[in-house]
Amino acid sequence: MIFRFVGIRVIKTAIASICAIIAAGLLGSPNPLGAGLLAILGVDVTRKRSIQTVSARFFASLVGLLMASLLFGLLGFHLWVLALYILVAFPVIVRLNFKEGIVTSSVVTFHIYGAGAVTLQGVLNEVLLLLVGLGSASLVNLIYMPSEEDKLVRIRSEVDDRFSSIFQQIGRCLRDPSYAWDGREIIEANALADEGIRLASRALENLLLRSDDVREDERWLVYFYMRKTQLDHVQNMLQLISQVYEQLPQCLLVAKLFDQLSRDVKEPHYTGKTEQLLLELEDLFRAMELPATRREFEVRSAVLQLIRELHSFLKIAKKDKQKKQLAV
Repeated sequence: MIFRFVGIRVIKTAIASICAIIAAGLLGSPNPLGAGLLAILGVDVTRKRSIQTVSARFFASLVGLLMASLLFGLLGFHLWVLALYILVAFPVIVRLNFKEGIVTSSVVTFHIYGAGAVTLQGVLNEVLLLLVGLGSASLVNLIYMPSEEDKLVRIRSEVDDRFSSIFQQIGRCLRDPSYAWDGREIIEANALADEGIRLASRALENLLLRSDDVREDERWLVYFYMRKTQLDHVQNMLQLISQVYEQLPQCLLVAKLFDQLSRDVKEPHYTGKTEQLLLELEDLFRAMELPATRREFEVRSAVLQLIRELHSFLKIAKKDKQKKQLAV
C-alpha cells in the first residue's frame, strides 16, 4: 500500500539517512545529523550513476574542504570570505569534472564556517561524515535497485499492440481509399518506444557487471531502437497510402499482406510469414500486365513503393530480432 504514495527511491533515502546518522553517532561524530544529510544527497536512480556521483561528491568535498580551510585560515570567518569561497571553489570544482559535488562540498564547508575555527579534528570529522553519509547511500544503492523487467515487458506488449493496430489501419485504407485514419496509434507507439528506451537505459546502468554476451545485456535497447527506426518506415508508408486514391486488385492483395503482418508483429519471435508472402506477391506483380491508364499507373506505382518500404521494415526486424527471438 505504501508504494502507491512513496517511491522506492524515497524509502531507500530514508534508510540510508537513518543508517548514516546511527553509524556517525557510534563513531563519535559530534554532528551525526550531517551524515544523514549527506546520505540524502548521495542516493541516486541507478547503481552506475550512484558510484559516479558519489565519487564526484566525495572528491569535490575534499577540494572544497581544502580551499575553505585555506581561505578561512588566512582571511578569517567572515561572510565575504564565504562568498569568495563560492566564487573561487565552484568554478574549480566544475573544471575538475566534479560538478555533482558542489552541494555536498558546500555542506561540509558551511560546517567549518559554522564551527568558526579550522582544526585538524574538525576537518577529519567532516571527512568522516562524508565517508559515512555517502558510503551509506552507496551501500543502499548497491544492495537494492528495483528491476525494470516487468515494466519493459509490459511496454513491449503495448508497442506491439500499437504496431498491430497500425497495420490493420493500413490494410483498411488500402481496401477503402475514402477511409480517413487519424494516425493516433503511431503517436502512441512512438511515445511508448521513448519510454522503453528510457527504462532500458536505466536498467543497463544498474548492471555493474556485464555478461559475456553484450547483445543479451542490451536486448531491450536494441528492441526499442528498432521500433523507433521502423516507425520512420511506417511514416513513409503513410505518405504512399495517401497516393492510393483508387481501389485496384493490387491494393486488396497488399491489404492481405498487412493483415498477416498485424498478426505476426505480436508473435514472440520472427515468423517470416509476412516476408514469404511479400516475396510471392512481388513475383505475382511482375507477371501482371502493365497499367492501362495513367490513374492505374499512379496507384500501382504507389503500391509498389509501399511493398518496398515494407520490405525495408521487415529487413530491420529480421536483422535485429531473429537471434533474440522477439517480435517482428
